[in-house]
Amino acid sequence: MGKIKIDNEVLNYAVFGGNILGGGGGGSRKVGMELGKAALGYGNIQMLDIDDIPEDRLIITCSAVGAPAANLQRMSPEDAIDAIKIFKRNVDKKIGGIITNENGGGSSINGWIQSAALDLPLVDAPCNGRAHPTGVMGSMGLNNIKDYVSCQTAVGGNPEINKHIEIFVKGSIENTSNMVRKASVCAGGLVAVVRNPVTVKYVKKNAALHGVKHAIELGKVFLKALGKNPCTAPEKTAEYLNGEIIADGRVDRIDLKTSGGFDTGKVRVGSFEITFWNEYMTLEKNGERLASFPDLIMTFDSNTGLPVTSAEIKKDQNVKILKTSRENLRLGSGMRDVNLITQAGEIVNKKIL
Repeated sequence: MGKIKIDNEVLNYAVFGGNILGGGGGGSRKVGMELGKAALGYGNIQMLDIDDIPEDRLIITCSAVGAPAANLQRMSPEDAIDAIKIFKRNVDKKIGGIITNENGGGSSINGWIQSAALDLPLVDAPCNGRAHPTGVMGSMGLNNIKDYVSCQTAVGGNPEINKHIEIFVKGSIENTSNMVRKASVCAGGLVAVVRNPVTVKYVKKNAALHGVKHAIELGKVFLKALGKNPCTAPEKTAEYLNGEIIADGRVDRIDLKTSGGFDTGKVRVGSFEITFWNEYMTLEKNGERLASFPDLIMTFDSNTGLPVTSAEIKKDQNVKILKTSRENLRLGSGMRDVNLITQAGEIVNKKIL
């Protein structure tokens, strides 16, 4: 697919396209823009194809973990860089490339600052082409490999309020991911994470190849439409994704609970109900299921046309609801794990198939 030169224009496309593919989660555009601009401050950045990386090299995943609505979160560019430095001190393996864990307003930019600051190849092979709530979902199926030992670092939190934390953990995917999630709670809601070195061959088989390119292309379509007519930008976005705008109405009610490093709850828009576990999980109209994770469900402000995440949506806000099938997305192998999808349903008290 060739190299992608990263500049301010591409950053904008990636942040907005990622924001939409976040499906209600995937971090904020504000964080994505801050990290992206910090990365560009180091000089030229380019994103490589996985085929550009020698087969004998190892790839690591960069992510951000936390509850989007947590109000004490702080994760700096230095935290993201330190996460890799701590990882390298504890894991004696040569790193051949960096991938992001998912697409999102913040997530599509994961790895950019680390690549620029530490001169490590940035690769377009996200663990997942949409956002997802748990680290296990973004582990590309490593949770199903018997005796696989996960190594993870997490760094974040505001030192001025005694929230800064740095950890390195080693163990099963489930246990280490749970420890990282707990670290995000201790940090006030957000940590930079580096995890799970795998081979290039494994990435080729299990990642959402060219997923960031998809976000960039989507962002270009969206921003072009937004410039012409903000009110119809969501419709143009839905058309590009082979989806549809299923509703346009006022938010009647929001039930939100932040606990254990996650946001969970429901959004009511007239006869429509959306459940969320960081990301939007289900969409129903009068009890009839219209979409289920990992289908993409996304909300947009009806007046500005801008994407709105589950952490940003407000009561009485006028929103449009987009849905498109999972078949229209680039997904990693974690999205084909029935047990993980079933777990998502249990969290929001809905059966997800």
